[in-house]
Amino acid sequence: MPNSASRKRAHIAMFSIAAHGHVNPSLEVIRELVARGHRVTYAIPRVFEEKVAETGAEPVRYRSTLPSPDDDPSAWGTTLLDNVEPFLDDAIQVLPQLIAAYQGDEPDLVLHDITAYPARVLARRWGVPAVSLSPNLVAWEGYEEEVADSMWGEARASERGKAYYAKFTNWLAENGIGQHPDPFVGRPDRSIVLIPKALQPNADRVDEKSHSFVGACQGERATQGDWERPADAERVLLVSLGSSFTKQPGFYRECVRAFGDLPGWHVVLQVGKHVTADELGEVPGNVEVHHWVPQLAILRKADAFITHAGAGGSQEGLATATPMVAVPQAVDQFGNADVLQGLGVARHVPMDQADAATLRAAVLALVDDPEVRRRLVSIQRDMAAEGGTRRAADLIEAELPAG
Repeated sequence: MPNSASRKRAHIAMFSIAAHGHVNPSLEVIRELVARGHRVTYAIPRVFEEKVAETGAEPVRYRSTLPSPDDDPSAWGTTLLDNVEPFLDDAIQVLPQLIAAYQGDEPDLVLHDITAYPARVLARRWGVPAVSLSPNLVAWEGYEEEVADSMWGEARASERGKAYYAKFTNWLAENGIGQHPDPFVGRPDRSIVLIPKALQPNADRVDEKSHSFVGACQGERATQGDWERPADAERVLLVSLGSSFTKQPGFYRECVRAFGDLPGWHVVLQVGKHVTADELGEVPGNVEVHHWVPQLAILRKADAFITHAGAGGSQEGLATATPMVAVPQAVDQFGNADVLQGLGVARHVPMDQADAATLRAAVLALVDDPEVRRRLVSIQRDMAAEGGTRRAADLIEAELPAG
């Protein structure tokens, strides 16, 4: 792999959206590139400016029309087209902002999140390589027939769906790209996958000429703070549904019922910004409730994790060898939950079945199973061998233009 000492100092531009699950996975990679002497700019809305600046990268602000992390989850709508149309509309209005922001300061290489559609348009405009940093699973051989066609069939046939595809196709054509929207979004020429291969469905059918799995790129996250395990806690459980789909007061009440006052157990309950103390009712002394927690710091000291099975939380659970109960809420989380259960390190509990008795039984069975522990330790070891942050940076440097 190329040595960074042999590379010139390059300008690398990263592009993402204002969502924790899309920004957080890239941050340690960006920090490493800056430490290697590269100048890294990072195009991001204002709400993530400070987080990006902490890595040493230079934030390039743009105005976004997407729902912000503080918005109610209902802002994303309920249907597939509700979910995807905002990304296209945002890309169309963001592109001219970014063209202007980078005028005369074009990068040597473009890095981009999978949702940052303008990035690939800009890379073509500037004639520089583009590398996707995928925070979740990637398409495999047969993905379109096995997953996408059934997922998109009804939407594509609707008038609204046809209008969406026509708008997307026209926008690409206006920018000199003749590719169909589906491969434009889902089939990047070069992709570094920021999840462990263990989390990738049908990993044996992923084209590894295009996709390189580097595993967890987590870092120490000292700026997020630490957490101390209570001295009298025999077992610690973390409950978190991530940062977006957290408005689930009924679910949190079931967790309190399941583990509140359970002898020897201490519970850390993260409820997000849309649930109030009144909605939880009486909370026993062994349950601490927070709107936000330093998740990785807690997992390093926890015995079990009830999670929504987002890509970030799933790999944090695997990296810390923590048994998981997966209660997925949206998008890729359902598939992640199935993969984790298939690995033998988690139980997939659908939200409509996540009552106190079911949650308690699932957690207790996992933490008392030596085979679950053995499998977690094996996966943890394999993840460490994937290379993480340093390998991701090596692969990015390998894509820099020569000279």
